Amino acid sequence: MRKRAPFATRRTIVAGGVSIGLAGLGLAACGRAKPAANSANDDSGPSEGTLQWALAGDWRAADRPQDRWRHPEQTLLFFGLGPGATVVEVWPGKGYWTEILAPYLARNDGVLYAANFQLAPPADPAQAEIVRRFKARFDGDHKLYGTLKMTQFGLTSGPIAQAGAADLVMFANTVNVWMGDALVDKAFRDAFAALKPGGVLGVEQHRAPPDQVQDPAAASGYVSEAYVKKLADEAGFMFSASSEINANPEDTKDHPFGVWTLPPTRLSAPRGQPDNPNFNHAKYDLIGESDRMTLKFRKPR
Repeated sequence: MRKRAPFATRRTIVAGGVSIGLAGLGLAACGRAKPAANSANDDSGPSEGTLQWALAGDWRAADRPQDRWRHPEQTLLFFGLGPGATVVEVWPGKGYWTEILAPYLARNDGVLYAANFQLAPPADPAQAEIVRRFKARFDGDHKLYGTLKMTQFGLTSGPIAQAGAADLVMFANTVNVWMGDALVDKAFRDAFAALKPGGVLGVEQHRAPPDQVQDPAAASGYVSEAYVKKLADEAGFMFSASSEINANPEDTKDHPFGVWTLPPTRLSAPRGQPDNPNFNHAKYDLIGESDRMTLKFRKPR
């Protein structure tokens, strides 16, 4: 089967969900619930309800190998995740972050919005299938995942969450896709509207070399840090902090099929063409996943 690019749009199809540190100032102060215990039980592992418990859950077995590149605990702490938070994932893909956030927030009086693809007629079949699988997975086990609030994001979609309600909005390797589909300005505006004053927009994105002229369509999948900061500034955000937790200095960013040549997508031919069985993945597998910026912006109080 042909491996596809990381997010489904008219140009690409989701293959792996979404991605991301050092502990930063928390959104926990904005939360409504008492914190869950953070002490580990020597016999049974982390206490239920802690972030460490959500990360260690056996329901994450398939995605846990990617943690070495995505650093989920450090990233979420950097973004300020805490008990009682209201979080919005925009285009959550297959749910890499959802499977961490949903159990954690469900046990800590938090709220999770999943702003998935807008399936406006005629719906893109690939996007429709991703949404169907996402709902089947996360809307079917309320004991583990709680009740997610399902919304949409697209060219003509409405609010991604209740206005001014969110403590954290997350963009994970989606800015490049939105650039190609003329959605990127709306994404930042919608995030700004959803956040409460002082709320955080957390952006994790494949990072282009700083001296590279930005391709408006981001066809390679890489976006410059300066460009992301410009987009956030134009939407009204204030830059708060950056982290190198997801940096990968081995990523040369000059791959034959863009960032999707690297794991986890591992393209062996241009998108839309059959796999090349003779393509040598070894060089790219040694690089690992992409070099990524991890940025935190705040909505002014």
